[in-house]
Amino acid sequence: MTDPETAHGATAGRRITITDIAARAGVSTSAVSFALNDKPGVSPETRARILSIARDLRWRPHSAARALSGSRAGSLGLVLNRPARTLGTESFFSDLISGIQIALTGTHIGMNLTVARSVQDEIDTYRDWWSGHRVDGVLVIDPLTDDPRLDVLESIGLPTVVVGSHPSPENSWPTLWLDDADATGTVLRYLHALGHRRIGHVAGPADLEHTALRVQALQEFARTADLQWSHSLPTDYSADAGAAATRTLLSQRERPSAIIFDNDILAVAGLGVTAEMGVAVPRDISLVSFDDSTMAQLVRPALTTLTRDTVGLGERAARLLLAQLDSAERLPSQAGPPLTLSVRASTARAPHSG
Repeated sequence: MTDPETAHGATAGRRITITDIAARAGVSTSAVSFALNDKPGVSPETRARILSIARDLRWRPHSAARALSGSRAGSLGLVLNRPARTLGTESFFSDLISGIQIALTGTHIGMNLTVARSVQDEIDTYRDWWSGHRVDGVLVIDPLTDDPRLDVLESIGLPTVVVGSHPSPENSWPTLWLDDADATGTVLRYLHALGHRRIGHVAGPADLEHTALRVQALQEFARTADLQWSHSLPTDYSADAGAAATRTLLSQRERPSAIIFDNDILAVAGLGVTAEMGVAVPRDISLVSFDDSTMAQLVRPALTTLTRDTVGLGERAARLLLAQLDSAERLPSQAGPPLTLSVRASTARAPHSG
């Protein structure tokens, strides 16, 4: 049987092995095995050097050998690539992780969770996890409009489930998806029915796929409906950025009669700005948010939101990944929990709408 530690490399016509890594690092093959499998027996400095060399050589474990050996890491991976200051305030992440843990209950499979500082940092984490046999598969959140992470995960063969906004292309790793364009349309149709014709949008980062879909949905709605004015402002999801974007919108010569926020942190920050600027909610302006966290329900006026079952989203995504690990074929994408509009006190008929 092939040595489970033998690996495919990216060099043409040749397989990279742990012997190659050992020769480059000037250590024994046993030391390389310990480092790649995250076992004791090497110093942290040596482990880091070995992992760096393995990454440079584009080493990855031989999938057939791993299957024959029946070896699994017993862990799923999740990387959170968001500014650290936003992680502690966004309930989306804690709810998603809770759902993942529900799916893993009783499976004897754990979760490897880390925070990345950049897309490249996230990619390096995936390579390290795979080369070190630390995870069996990963959940990827916040797909980008041009996403290098998915190409890397495909190239190294690490089983993946994407939590995104549309089904994956054929023969790709599956996506658990929510229709962000349709959800945005639900909000826009509701505001339009209330007579709103000037709609602002405080959005998330511009490079996120779901941000682009929501911005596009607003643009298309503005063309097909009789909107007088519409504008989207991207942010980094932080409260400071949300407040600044709201001030910009409310400082227009003809201010919007409604603003849509891409998460509850942005919306609550925006609500504070309306009070600061003497703009009454909902008499002068209506506010709508995505997420529907407890925060959105406790502020006054309580926020109208698009409600999604984020715990259920995490649970379904983890179950889909577990099923993918047990399947020899790529599984089809699945629709996530439906989104519903929860109407509360932050929305009303537009001023002068009759």
